[in-house]
Amino acid sequence: MPSLNLAIARLLNTGTDNFAIWVVKAPYPSGYVLRDCVWPIELTQLWHEWQQMFAGHGRLDISPNSTSQKSNPFPIDWISPPSGQPTGPYSSRLMQYLGMNLWRWVFDGQILGSLERSRGIAMGQHTRLRFRLEIRDPDLIAFPWEIMQREPGQSAMSLSQDLLFSRTSTEVEPLPHLRTDQALSILLVLGHDDKLQLEQEGAILQQALADTPGNSQRYAPCVVNQLIQPTPQQLIDELETKEYNVFFYAGHGLPDPDGGLLFLRPDMPLNGIELAQVLTRTGVKLAVFNACWGAQPAAINHQAIPASSLAEVLIRHGVPAVLGMRDEIADHESHSFIQAFTEALRSHKPIDEAVAQARQELLTLYKFNQPAWTLPVLYLHPDFNGELIKNLDEGITELPDTAIPDVGSSLPIASLRSLTPKGKTWLLRYGVTRIGRTKDNDIVIPEPSVSKRHAEIFCRNTLTDATLMRTYYLQDFSTYGTTWFLGPNGWQQILREEVPLKSGMQLKFGSARGETWEFVIEDS
Repeated sequence: MPSLNLAIARLLNTGTDNFAIWVVKAPYPSGYVLRDCVWPIELTQLWHEWQQMFAGHGRLDISPNSTSQKSNPFPIDWISPPSGQPTGPYSSRLMQYLGMNLWRWVFDGQILGSLERSRGIAMGQHTRLRFRLEIRDPDLIAFPWEIMQREPGQSAMSLSQDLLFSRTSTEVEPLPHLRTDQALSILLVLGHDDKLQLEQEGAILQQALADTPGNSQRYAPCVVNQLIQPTPQQLIDELETKEYNVFFYAGHGLPDPDGGLLFLRPDMPLNGIELAQVLTRTGVKLAVFNACWGAQPAAINHQAIPASSLAEVLIRHGVPAVLGMRDEIADHESHSFIQAFTEALRSHKPIDEAVAQARQELLTLYKFNQPAWTLPVLYLHPDFNGELIKNLDEGITELPDTAIPDVGSSLPIASLRSLTPKGKTWLLRYGVTRIGRTKDNDIVIPEPSVSKRHAEIFCRNTLTDATLMRTYYLQDFSTYGTTWFLGPNGWQQILREEVPLKSGMQLKFGSARGETWEFVIEDS
């Protein structure tokens, strides 16, 4: 699936209103564009309006350090709801107007051109565009970027039918090796919360997580185990069994500089950094937080602290996917979201698509002019494709050598060979062959331009009409997207995408001037 990653950062030493917006990843070589711009006072004022209307329960008063003069951000008849009239029409206009102003600030000039061409590439491939937004300025994290829309009447980006929206960060630890799962295995942790009757809440959540409409065979199995107010050690011990691919927390949470605080018990908080260590170590792919402020930064004197939100901290430490709430969410809203989200995951949808589907459910149930559908915030690791479980019909990527006995000798052997004089030839494993600079890889290329974990070559085995077919793919994991293949128009970057390999295809890892390798399948 083609990807377009965008980053926004404040420019230092140029005034507090100056920002840069640029493309970090694009599905075509000339898509890497940059734009300098000024933060408009209208957006600050619209944000204040939003907070007053939608964030009354626990307002996080963080705003960009704008120095511009005040102006009226609304058309004259939008300034305030008419006296005695319900705020429904006004809230709809506020949400739409803020969404359009965020869009127009981000997507202008070459940035808009890059988005439109990337969407066209995705349409040409009969798929959706994966769009990821990286907000590097902490004061802008709290904004509801999910509501961006181009024009009145058009869908918000997070509801779009032709792209999948998520947030991300490039300042991350490498993605750990992820096992292939065929079932959802969820650890449900109920922490301290004075507002919750924990056993009743646990029963509701378990039903929402594990319920399968009609017991359809197209849904993957789902197992939910529950811990109620565990100690940190009990939580760690349960995760250390490495049985879980989803961690789900419901309970009290607070912003904190070290990734927020989760209160397992009244006197036993756990911060995000501590939780991140065990989640990455035990192979959890998705962490979900049904707690206030999971996607919000901590703040001092109304100034956000960089990289302090729970979602950001977990992603930075290598957790593949984190779903948190931007603000408080009502229990009935969260239960509706969780049920729709889990159902989508069990039907083998990637995580970002499942979030979009569940967000649509919230909009339908609780209306466009209410904030429920805007509250879930999804962060995806830049190297993660969002795949939580794999459909059995697709075949399994990682097959042990003994998975299909007595067929190894009848299948062609694949190898990667250097085209330099006296260069090495490496036979490729039936499962995954890892390529990189360090000795823990299967193919070691000790060049400075090669990342520690640079790329993987893997095969998918499928049985069709009693004939076993083996197809090889290359996936780029390099820090700067420096994996190359020789195409009809010369050397092209793979840019963290997955591409099928054909015998005779030439590859480079690291520098475009570096060693050339050839992928070969015998007797092909």
